[in-house]
Amino acid sequence: MLNFALIGAGRIGKMHARIINAHPACNLKFVYDVNKEFSSQVSKETGAQSVNSPEEAINASEINAVFIASATPTHIKFITMSVKANKAVFCEKPIDLDINRVNQCMKEIKDTIVPIQIGFNRRFDNSHAKIQQARANGEIGNLEMLIITSRDPEPPGMEYLKAAGGFFRDTTIHDFDLSRFILGNDPIVQISAFGEQLISDEVKEVGDHDTAMFIMRSKAGVLIHINNSRRAVYGYDQRVEAFGSNGMMISNNQSPTSIEKFTKSATRSNDPIHFFFIERYEQAYTDQFNDFVNTIVNNLKPKVTFEDGRNALILANAAYVSYETGKVVNVNFD
Repeated sequence: MLNFALIGAGRIGKMHARIINAHPACNLKFVYDVNKEFSSQVSKETGAQSVNSPEEAINASEINAVFIASATPTHIKFITMSVKANKAVFCEKPIDLDINRVNQCMKEIKDTIVPIQIGFNRRFDNSHAKIQQARANGEIGNLEMLIITSRDPEPPGMEYLKAAGGFFRDTTIHDFDLSRFILGNDPIVQISAFGEQLISDEVKEVGDHDTAMFIMRSKAGVLIHINNSRRAVYGYDQRVEAFGSNGMMISNNQSPTSIEKFTKSATRSNDPIHFFFIERYEQAYTDQFNDFVNTIVNNLKPKVTFEDGRNALILANAAYVSYETGKVVNVNFD
């Protein structure tokens, strides 16, 4: 039985607590959050012990792994603390908003032997993963274009926007990682980014974006288009299209059922798509955790590494340079 400590018990932390507790080989032993009400609620729902400090949870001798779902500015601190305590680490994205802090952390933990996995859950979505497999096995021939659509159902509140670190690092970072995942060993070498404030007064107030588009090019010449929005009135819009020399594959939106209705007012009307990320990616979150457990048990390399998290942030930073300068930017992952 693997004993877990959960650091962070907000919305996504609560979801992870349920997933940890449901795994037959895992036990959620401790939970910590700066908000005692959050940790107390998780404690009541799972039977985990709510502790008074992250150190108490991470350094406990009975803990095998640490799941970090706290605020982004704390991630590096808890990654480093966990590694020094010789505990396996799962950390939600992003590692940090500052590449210099990420690089410094990478130097500090470079000799670690414990697995560190970063939470880019979309790699584990069954439909998205089939796109990657089709690219890898040549099912659609040589990949030529990749189109990713990712649109939230509604903008977040002011408190979230102030801490998110910017639209490109908060939202698009998932799509940057998904692009890299599908491309495999073909690195992205150029990026051009556009951002606008079309939807949210709160976004305007904090100087962020709510609408964005990106064009990227890989070393092999694959062209990638990403489009993002913080408002899709019809639900959480998540689509991937891969176009190749022998055909095309689409990972489409999902709805709770596959029912189609034909009436006087509508032809081929479907159920609404899932409202947001927890509902849409429930399977991916679960499979992501199962894979992490398998990594620990069988002493494997994580499928989503610290370096993957670093490279996604590098792409986000390059996107900001492109947006600010109005130029196509060459990407350097060194």
